[in-house]
Amino acid sequence: MVCGKLKTSLYIITNKKGILVKTEDKGVLMVQITRANIWFLLTHKSFLILLLIINLLGTIYGYYWYGGQLAITKPIFYIFVPDSPTASLFFCFVLLAWIMGKKWPLMEVLALITLVKYGIWADVMNIWTLLETGSIGWQGWMLVGSHFAMAVQAILYLGKYVFSYWHIAVAAVWTLHNDVIDYVFGQMPMYRDLADYTSYIGYFTFWLSVTCIFLAIFSIRWRKYLPN
Repeated sequence: MVCGKLKTSLYIITNKKGILVKTEDKGVLMVQITRANIWFLLTHKSFLILLLIINLLGTIYGYYWYGGQLAITKPIFYIFVPDSPTASLFFCFVLLAWIMGKKWPLMEVLALITLVKYGIWADVMNIWTLLETGSIGWQGWMLVGSHFAMAVQAILYLGKYVFSYWHIAVAAVWTLHNDVIDYVFGQMPMYRDLADYTSYIGYFTFWLSVTCIFLAIFSIRWRKYLPN
């Protein structure tokens, strides 16, 4: 790590290859954007803390959003109902471990599978609702954006995960069991405008779960090609 000081007393941080470059003719500070530099930002402790705060707030709002459904849910099913906030809660544990210089492999694979699964699932449901009703309002679009970000953040850190195949096996049981609870015991998230399509949604959800599980499996093979 190299630190440099400009005449304006602005400190810049650069790696050995030079993240920041200052042109002599116009005195313009420019940033060299490379994959290594982006990874440096994504894994910087300050950024991880910011990401933890964002995910924690989103998790709290998510559980609040499920309040109405939880109010009519039997206590035995409580843990299985709030899908998306539980996924982001898994990621909060992962981020906290990274910030502390630790690893939590089981939480990593639970976060990866569920963030991608429910990030995609919620976006499909909201777009489907839009096609059925013609509008989803500002809250619907907020959910589309936030759930898309959920899936993206899980993918961005593929190179940092250290889970193994047995961790994936445990996460797969959790994920598929959750689908059984949702579509056999009727605890799926409430989308009243899509109530007539519940069987199709259940079928789609099952294969989405399988796809996300295979994503976790293949990510182990891809690690050697990714920054870590």
